[in-house]
This record gives sequence, C-alpha cells and structure tokens, in this order.
Amino acid sequence: MTTSAQPESPAASVAPPLAVASTARPRRRSIAVAIVSEPGLWLLLYVVGLAFVAFWPVPIDRDADAILASMTQAVPWLTYERIEFLANVVLFMPFGLLLVATLRRRGTLALLIAVGVSIVMEAGQAAFLLERTPSILDIVANTTGAAIGIVLALDLLRPAKPRS
Repeated sequence: MTTSAQPESPAASVAPPLAVASTARPRRRSIAVAIVSEPGLWLLLYVVGLAFVAFWPVPIDRDADAILASMTQAVPWLTYERIEFLANVVLFMPFGLLLVATLRRRGTLALLIAVGVSIVMEAGQAAFLLERTPSILDIVANTTGAAIGIVLALDLLRPAKPRS
C-alpha cells in the first residue's frame, strides 16, 4: 500500500507573517484596571472582610486592652466605648462608598442596605456568638459610617459642572 502524500514545503510550515503594528492599543484591559474599575468586585471583597470581623468568635480587640488603656490615659475623654464607636464608624465608611459606586449613585438604597446589613450582623452575633456583645450603638455607629461613605461617594461621583 502506497500513499501519495507529498511532503510539505518549508514555506508552508512557517507561521504567517506578523501584521503591521498599528497605533491603536488592544482593547484588553489589565486585571488591575478591571479590579479598580469594578466597584462591585471591591464591594464583594469588603463584605467578605466585614463578615470575618463581625462573626469572629471572640472580640476583635480582645488582646488590645493595654493599647486602649494607654490611649484613654493619654486622652481621658477617649474612652473604650468612644474608641469602639469610632472604629465602627470608620469600618463602615468604605462600605457606604462602595455601595453607592456599585448601585450607580442610589444613596437611599445604599443606606437602607447598610442599615439592614448592620442589623443582620448584630442579630447574628446575638444568636451565634457567645463571647460577642451585640449593641444598638453598633448599629448606630455602622449606619453613621455608611452614611458618611455614601455622602462622600455621591460627592465624588457627581458629574462635573461645565466651566463657564
């Protein structure tokens, strides 16, 4: 049995010539640019981190007694309760900002979601975590932080006014 296949010519095995380089950049975005330009992805990552903080089985600041005491000693009005309140405010500011960025400037909806998430977190701590102390003040602080983040986001995302 004979085959009549002919060997390929050397030119046929060479890759086609490269296209002439154009001045237009490819439309592919780098992963870093995609992450930065996608607030929903950042929001998802933030919510995961927030869940770890909220549902950690023991208080996050359990081993910080010495630091907190020295802060109160240096600044007497800065009590543990005020430090904790301020920490909750700061913790929820990015949450509010990312919610508004993800929801395309729907500030009222973002605030309602932030309040709901805060209530769910505190209720979850009450139901499932023996060493955590849920608090209405935490809901107030979380909502305050989210509201600050929402106001900042609405200001940052406001369309620029044309110059006259």
